[in-house]
Amino acid sequence: MNNKFILIVAIQILLLLSITLDCSAQKKEKPLIDTLDNAFDLSHYLYDLHGFLPVISPITEPAVGYGAAAAGMYFIPKKKSNDLKFQMPDIVGLAGGLTANGTWFAGGGYFGFWKKDHIRYRGIFGYGDINLTFYGSENPAKFSISTYFLLQQAMFRLGDSRLMLGGKYQLGKSTITFFEDSDIPGINPFDLDMVNSGIGLISEYENYNNILSPTKGLRVNLSYDQYLEVMGSDRNFGRFTLFSHFYQPIIRKKWIAGFRMESQLATGDPPFYMTPFLNLRGVPVMRYQGELAALVETEQEIMLTGRWSIVGFGGYGRAFKSLDSMS
Repeated sequence: MNNKFILIVAIQILLLLSITLDCSAQKKEKPLIDTLDNAFDLSHYLYDLHGFLPVISPITEPAVGYGAAAAGMYFIPKKKSNDLKFQMPDIVGLAGGLTANGTWFAGGGYFGFWKKDHIRYRGIFGYGDINLTFYGSENPAKFSISTYFLLQQAMFRLGDSRLMLGGKYQLGKSTITFFEDSDIPGINPFDLDMVNSGIGLISEYENYNNILSPTKGLRVNLSYDQYLEVMGSDRNFGRFTLFSHFYQPIIRKKWIAGFRMESQLATGDPPFYMTPFLNLRGVPVMRYQGELAALVETEQEIMLTGRWSIVGFGGYGRAFKSLDSMS
């Protein structure tokens, strides 16, 4: 624990030194001030994408209560090419969060956009102590899941097309503690302390106008994850995931419509906390679970001014205990 703490502190010091040098070099540019209205603005980072950017975001997930997450992202710009086309920088980030019910998490990651965005790499590690509720028994049961997580993923563009193919490796170590009864109907005792290790295959089409905050474009992702005992997993199981995000301006700079579709199908015998569930805003995590889960959701953003907007959203989904129950 001490070594991890020292490492995190060292990284933060390096990031702070970097932002100090970066701001000194660009002092005249006032990177956090918009030259049009002299208001606080982050567009300098979102357009040019270089230097250090701190981010604070509220957590409103009903399953864990209100809270906040803080992150620091450092953008590593690419060398300018002869054609002067924009190249997405690599991103290094650290993040952590805390909520009202005692849930907390911390982690970091590296996101690489290599070979002029022909290769996209993602490496993530983290730890979380998360307090949730299991609804699969007659009486909802509160539990805590302490988990370590590691992800290694790489995707490769097919020529100069918008289609990418790739794979990933995932490793997780989870320990479950129920706050009341230890014998919960519907829970396999072996689920309470498990190692999940496996590989995945990914195919994706994406033509967003902005990777970080798109306002127009389509993303379709189909993946299959298989956890394998031969790779150190305590159990063999898998999951198909299909999702699609679509953004379309209805009135330019005034109204942006977003649509989301997602479906997950479990194979084998996954632990209860990795069984597909409806991931809808406003619905607690794991509230509706089953062998198959499918949903649709829409988000409508109306710009009130050049800086302020209101967002409304709604969705519908269903979780099926088994494929037989669909008939």
